[in-house]
Amino acid sequence: MVEKDNVPVDANFFYELGADSLVMAKFCARVRKQPDLPQVSIKDIYQNPTISALAAALAPAEEAAAQVQVQDRLAEVLSGVLDVEHVPVDANFFQDLGADSLVMAKFCARVRKQPDLPQVSIKDIYQNPTISALAAALAPAEEAAAQVQVQDRLAEVLSGVLDVEHVPVDANFFQDLGADSLVMAKFCARVRKQPDLPQVSMKEIYSNPNISALAAALQVPPQQDKETEPSPAVASVPEMPPPMDARTWEYVVCGALQVLVYIGYCLLAGLITVVGYLWLFPNAASGNHDWLSHGTPFWELYFRSIAYTAATFVLMCILPVAAKWIFIGRFQPREIRIWSLAYFRFWLVKALMRTSPLSLMAGSPLTTFYLRAMGAKVGRNVMIMTNRLPICTDLLTIGEGTVIRKDALLNGYRAHGGVIQLGGVTLGRDVIIGEGSVLDIDTSMGDRSQLGHRSTLYTGQTVPDGERWHGSPGRPGTADYATVEPTPYRPWRRGWFAVSQLLSTIGLGRTMWGLVITLVILANPNIAGLLEPKEWAFTNWVFYADAIAYAGLAVFGGTVVALVLIRTLPRLLQLALKPDTVYPLFGLRDAAARAVSKMTNSPMLGALFGDSSYVVNYVRAIGYRQPQVQQTGSNFGTGFKHDNPFLSTIGTGTMIADGVSFMNTEYSATSFKLSGVAIGAHNFLGNAVLYPAEAKTGDNCLLATKVMVPVDGPVRQDVGLLGSPAFEIPRSVLRDTLPEEQRSRADLRRDLAAKNGHNLRTMALLMLARWFNATLALLVMFAGLELSDQFGFLAISASFVVMLVLGVLVPIGIQHLATGFRRLRPQLCSIYNPYFWWHERYWKLQAQSRYAALLNGTPFKALFWRLLGVRIGSRVFDDGCGIVERSLVTIGSRCTLNNGTTIQSHSQEDGMFKSDYNVIGDDVTLGVAAFVHYGVTIEDGAVVTADSFVMKGTTLSRGTLWGGNPAEEVRTAAMFPVALERPGS
Repeated sequence: MVEKDNVPVDANFFYELGADSLVMAKFCARVRKQPDLPQVSIKDIYQNPTISALAAALAPAEEAAAQVQVQDRLAEVLSGVLDVEHVPVDANFFQDLGADSLVMAKFCARVRKQPDLPQVSIKDIYQNPTISALAAALAPAEEAAAQVQVQDRLAEVLSGVLDVEHVPVDANFFQDLGADSLVMAKFCARVRKQPDLPQVSMKEIYSNPNISALAAALQVPPQQDKETEPSPAVASVPEMPPPMDARTWEYVVCGALQVLVYIGYCLLAGLITVVGYLWLFPNAASGNHDWLSHGTPFWELYFRSIAYTAATFVLMCILPVAAKWIFIGRFQPREIRIWSLAYFRFWLVKALMRTSPLSLMAGSPLTTFYLRAMGAKVGRNVMIMTNRLPICTDLLTIGEGTVIRKDALLNGYRAHGGVIQLGGVTLGRDVIIGEGSVLDIDTSMGDRSQLGHRSTLYTGQTVPDGERWHGSPGRPGTADYATVEPTPYRPWRRGWFAVSQLLSTIGLGRTMWGLVITLVILANPNIAGLLEPKEWAFTNWVFYADAIAYAGLAVFGGTVVALVLIRTLPRLLQLALKPDTVYPLFGLRDAAARAVSKMTNSPMLGALFGDSSYVVNYVRAIGYRQPQVQQTGSNFGTGFKHDNPFLSTIGTGTMIADGVSFMNTEYSATSFKLSGVAIGAHNFLGNAVLYPAEAKTGDNCLLATKVMVPVDGPVRQDVGLLGSPAFEIPRSVLRDTLPEEQRSRADLRRDLAAKNGHNLRTMALLMLARWFNATLALLVMFAGLELSDQFGFLAISASFVVMLVLGVLVPIGIQHLATGFRRLRPQLCSIYNPYFWWHERYWKLQAQSRYAALLNGTPFKALFWRLLGVRIGSRVFDDGCGIVERSLVTIGSRCTLNNGTTIQSHSQEDGMFKSDYNVIGDDVTLGVAAFVHYGVTIEDGAVVTADSFVMKGTTLSRGTLWGGNPAEEVRTAAMFPVALERPGS
């Protein structure tokens, strides 16, 4: 470099300083290493061969515009002092304009009185004797002073969070200071409470990981003009959450009517059961209940059962369609007050739609016919893979050739504050909606447009024709999700597949197993005798012994049979499938691929083996490839799924939390392709990660909860990824690593053996709990059979009512027994700490009853949570929220929890487990599919928009709006005031 004490800013690099291209190349390289300087190229050097010219060229356009504005104002003030019309910005004050020190002192005095101009001193005048030079000198000084002030204040706040005396402004938050995302979330929350500091988001923290860089980034003025439209998050919600102003009588009447619906459904089920039994065994009407004695051939019973199943199937499909047209008519864009009679009609139709058998047949051509019958406008050749079918069908339009992937949500309604809001969803031709994406109400996508996986469209957002969007909220992207070549459209193929799927559903599977189980049970004379009028069997020990024996056979024998089938049949079907080969949809290979996916995705077995060392052997048995397994005892959570396990590979040392989905299959409207999914070594996957075959991640990556895994760009390694779209964060920090956990391999083997023993006992307790539940269900059913000779089908219906009540209450009791009637407490420990093993037992045995979903949208869901330990207020509307650590959660009154919302009070990253409280205030709204992590405080009246991810440790201030993944506060002047007073109840 040039050996000089000082370099004049107007000296030419080459002629006056004697530098050459090599010297200036070194200068460019050094500049690039300075985080507070813009990058410089050799081209910039030759075009601007002085320091002053180079700095002016590198200055951002907005800075140049600001400097011009200051120049104009200074020239205006000076022209007033000199009493002239115009002052050239490059004219010398003294030589060209004839001013003296007195005149310029008056100029400085007048400038100080202008609030939009920086202060000027006589020293500044003499050092910069032109308007242009003075404006250039004053602007950087003012910005530097402001930046230093922001730096000092940020450092002060962070030192308080870290509990240290001083924080160096150039120290990396994560590598040098040892902070983690939870610590920095607390820092962001404290900064938001400082009126003299700009707001800070976690994304800005990760992008600017030290105080100096953060202060510089925060000093950049927002690019959004005041006249532009508000952000999607602002547009997606009303300016103020409407009050939940239902009267007491409406609240009570709504709950009472919902109870009557449950009872009526049980009455219908009892009647159908009795009619089916009499149809199956016609001699039973004369009192002969022993099917063996009258010699009815099996094939006749089988065809009778098929006819009965077909009639029941048709009835269950017609019932929601009829209810919708009778009670609702056509859905219209409107608002419905929660707990009103109009809301009850809406809830009734929604509940019946969720019971339709077609909701269990994802990807079936029958789904489009069902939606049309419900009033939706659906074009030809549409592929709908999600089993979360829309509710407000009249407001749904789907163009020809559109593909809607698995787990996508487009309900056509949402709950907000005190109302249900209904709005349309419009999809053009050849649209692709990625897996796990959410479309809020009043959204649309143009022809040939795409929405990526784990992405969101907020209310009012429209994807133009042919554009590819991704992220939450959605924005233009470059990734192409149409990766499969379509095959010719064959309507006959869709029709054949629909008919064969219907016949297999009715004639095989559950029908065959149900008939066999029924015949085996009735072959027992003790069971058949329950249907005959005689003295009660309740006092006979055989009555209870039979229930215990059959329940044990179903639970333990069924588990063994399931393991044998899942180990053999899918492997045979897999022989017909080849990876990276395009097959037409609705053919034999499509049927084989669906069968492999359905048989190997067993929630029952996953819950049994997950969160233990034995899950490694289980997933290997069903087809996963795991080279060089590094056993941790927590390689997999209890909830995971895949399209094809034989094409799924997990690298050594990788740990996966609950909710992962291996996306082995890509679709067009007429074809599909199976591809291998490979997760690299030493990865950690957080909750609800959707991992596609095209993922651009390699070894040693941390994929945060709800991250959108990138499918384009370079392969990421040795980094963490967060958000949708994903951005890089530190892979991990050592702040929370306990010294005693860094031990030898011998210690690890000892601790792993102890954990395995505890997990085995937990698995045994889970099987016993299932046995107990099955025994209770059989006892109730046997009691119904015993009383049926006196009360007819009413006894069977009553048994269904009792089973419904027990199905809700018994798991609550089991969970309290598992916790010893103790409330959970925040923890920070290793996965080899005995507390964590106990917490894993809590997860396995907690009340995840399918009956709890029947309480969605009713006043009884809040009571259900209260019995499980959630501190919950009055009039809470829960449309399908999941709460993982119940006794760590507090929810205020009149809150609105939308469908698919999750409140999770823990995190497991690599070998560490952390949990903390979640506190939600009054009148809070959590949007559809929102995810709230641990340690979050949501103050009164705050709103979280659809599919947002609220990061751990975040504080959502009173009345604010948050949206995105990760969620950020929407910076708008129109905040949402809290309704402090609600009409009396």
